[in-house]
Amino acid sequence: MIRVVVVDDEPLFRDGIAALLDDADDIDVVGRADDGDVGLDVVLRERPDVVLTDMQMPGRDGLELTRDVVRLAPGAVVVVLTHFQDDRYVVPALRAGAAGYLLKDSTAEELRQGVRAAAAGEAILSPVITRKILDALVASDASAAVEHASEARTRVAVLSDREREVLGEVARGASNAEIARALYMAEPTVKAHLSHALAKLGLVNRTQAAILAHEAGLDGGGEPVDR
Repeated sequence: MIRVVVVDDEPLFRDGIAALLDDADDIDVVGRADDGDVGLDVVLRERPDVVLTDMQMPGRDGLELTRDVVRLAPGAVVVVLTHFQDDRYVVPALRAGAAGYLLKDSTAEELRQGVRAAAAGEAILSPVITRKILDALVASDASAAVEHASEARTRVAVLSDREREVLGEVARGASNAEIARALYMAEPTVKAHLSHALAKLGLVNRTQAAILAHEAGLDGGGEPVDR
């Protein structure tokens, strides 16, 4: 059973999301909160598998909550609930360790599948949205983009060639199965390479890995990494 906490300051939306998720046989909403302060208390008490959080809330907002959950409840995966145009809130959350995001106008099945994917350790970003978000990371501030690219290339230099190839596919939004087909390796091998890469880089999930790989140019979206 996937244990979920929903944090949103809009009661109708929060309760509606909880009801839709509770209808699934494999999902149990174990807590609800109307702001990040209460949300963190609920997360620390209930220790859920997945935390769905809004970004703009009174008190501790979704970004602060994401950082605190990653730090204090590392077993929980954070997924941002947002409107598509709110990239300015989503990008910092992804950097802070959120696994991805779900749109507030998603269908019930999309929400349930997103929660299942998060619990399974997958990034909650479609390939199209992945590119949109990753491009937003480097388009907003040219000087910051150069700095991030230089730092990213230095960081990924510790990886093996195969690990860099896997991260490049992750940054393109590919699933483990798609990476296995593209790189002609078994899916468990893909998972092993990704796990080793995350450990070497000190990252918590594949979304953070996708951001770093994009900044380093491993997906063809920036300058190539030095070999």
